[in-house]
Amino acid sequence: MKKILFTFLLGTSFVFAQSAGNSGLSFLKFGFGARNIAMGDAGNSASNDLTALFYNPARLTLIDNNEVLFMHNRWIQDVNSEVFGIKWEMFGIPIAAGFNYTAVNDIEIRTQPTSPEYPVPTFDAKYFFGSLSTGFNVTKNIAAGATVRYLYEGLLNDEANGWGFDLGVCYTSPINGLTFSSVLKNIGSMDALRNEATKLPTDFRLGSAYNFKIESAKLDLIAVGEFQKYLDTDDIHFNLGGDAVYEQTFALRLGYQTGYESKGFTGGIGLIWGSLRFDYAYMPFSLGLGNANLFSILFKF
Repeated sequence: MKKILFTFLLGTSFVFAQSAGNSGLSFLKFGFGARNIAMGDAGNSASNDLTALFYNPARLTLIDNNEVLFMHNRWIQDVNSEVFGIKWEMFGIPIAAGFNYTAVNDIEIRTQPTSPEYPVPTFDAKYFFGSLSTGFNVTKNIAAGATVRYLYEGLLNDEANGWGFDLGVCYTSPINGLTFSSVLKNIGSMDALRNEATKLPTDFRLGSAYNFKIESAKLDLIAVGEFQKYLDTDDIHFNLGGDAVYEQTFALRLGYQTGYESKGFTGGIGLIWGSLRFDYAYMPFSLGLGNANLFSILFKF
């Protein structure tokens, strides 16, 4: 029974996203890469790898390597996502492609009281996006970027398609390690899902990240904070986080998100071995929603 309720909350983005307003497609709010999610989902300001394709495409200009990433998202209430991304260089500019498949399986259809003689039919709720991103340097210190994203949602016998766009900027300050980033995400629209089109969760983010070292302790650190506002709601959120990496081998991460009724603290770890990085993020929820566990693997080449 909980799957029935939860799936429609996923589509309407009411309780599930906790800041939903009149928008849907909440899987677009999940985050990308366990590293960012462990730091309070502050990826607009903190992303330092191909995960920038989801948060702020302008930050792709800060990445020198080609990269591949896979993430498994074991979300709350039997929601699972599989995410894949790849970044490469073409004509001297970064290009990145990302894919997300999210599903809630075996949702029961109840139109009348059930019994063993009358088995309950089930269906799956499915969501997908495929995106293409790029960034370029406007000046020595200012970069801009854009993402185009194909969207799909399917509920029972109804399907809809649409397009979304992201526009981002990033400023590298004269202070070593200090950057400022801003993005407007999920601008676009969907076709009608039966009678009405689902509205995209358009949001604006503005934040800063500061990278610094403690040489005596062999630590690389980052502190990040950002402002977030979904345009269809009155809620304001602040995403805060930090990352401490010891000898470029082990990372410990903490984060906090304000303005949500059922989530706040996040945490995680990272293990780095040459060109390979494994990240884990943990996000506890209250109100009986459960906990989210996210795993991602990134390879540089």
